[in-house]
Amino acid sequence: MLYTLYSIFNIHILQYITVRSGVSFFIAFILTLFIMPIFIKWAIAKNAKQPIYSLAPKSHQKKSSIPTMGGVVFLFSAVVATLISAKLNNIYIILGLLTIVLFGFIGMKDDLSKIIGKSNEAGLSAKQKFLLQVIASFLVATTIYFFTNTNSEIFVPLYKHPLFDANLLIIPFWMLVFIATSNAVNLTDGLDGLATVPSALAIGTLGIFVYVSGHAVLSKYLLLPSIGGVGEIAVMASAMIGALLGFLWYNCHPAEIFMGDSGSLTLGAFISYMAIISKNELLLFFVGFVFALEAVSVILQVGSYKARKKRIFHMAPIHHHFEIKGWAENKIIVRFWMIALIFNLIALITLKIR
Repeated sequence: MLYTLYSIFNIHILQYITVRSGVSFFIAFILTLFIMPIFIKWAIAKNAKQPIYSLAPKSHQKKSSIPTMGGVVFLFSAVVATLISAKLNNIYIILGLLTIVLFGFIGMKDDLSKIIGKSNEAGLSAKQKFLLQVIASFLVATTIYFFTNTNSEIFVPLYKHPLFDANLLIIPFWMLVFIATSNAVNLTDGLDGLATVPSALAIGTLGIFVYVSGHAVLSKYLLLPSIGGVGEIAVMASAMIGALLGFLWYNCHPAEIFMGDSGSLTLGAFISYMAIISKNELLLFFVGFVFALEAVSVILQVGSYKARKKRIFHMAPIHHHFEIKGWAENKIIVRFWMIALIFNLIALITLKIR
């Protein structure tokens, strides 16, 4: 809409991605702040509460009365802000919206199954969720490969040249990135606001990378791959950050609402999408370090128990380990936020060191 106003009325300021990014941020932020309390009241009235995993720490059992599926609200706000602010004939914006719709559907289906079944175990089975993620990631990955300016070359941080061209093999690699990251963010979403801030930081960092890659002068100066049209995703990234901050107003400790799988799975997919289209798939380890840490802790725990019948941590994901050790919940949350900030700053440093 804003870009259309620029085209029709020649309002030059609206042609700039930075201006429209700022507008999208505030639209999504204000919209989320306005809608969320209405949604919370509705969710409580409909008994759409968060089922708590039976083996979770005892302190979590008191959270069973807190409503879930808050992700629906901040995703809706981000989409509305994007539709208003972004250039809608841009293929990267279209694919970003597709990513949100596909993975949002998977998350909503899982959340609704848990709510209706009144049990955390009543959601989608691991096989069902994995199959749906494979289908969604395949659709997005193949479209990126065949219809965008993003190539199939593999880049590593701190090195300006591609290592090699993966050709069609890049599609299963991108699918792996989508599935791994969406599940990692989902695992992280276990404490009040724990996944929200690291997600906002990751999206902000990758938003800078996509903006630079889409800018012919900056990408050349910083020795980043130049990808025509990708910079428009910065508008969508700003909308998502604004929506997440609006959500954090209600999700910070003690939480009034949880994002649910509808939020966490979709956030992970959107972060993956931004990393892929900006050729930062491997940098994602630093950008989403907290998510990687949570996922690796689960893998190590399961692997150790199957191989040795011994646990490495008191409980996995690792934030539960610190809970059982006696750390206060808000202390775990803030410390993980700090770790996320530090590793995102490291990722941003690689912009100049190449």
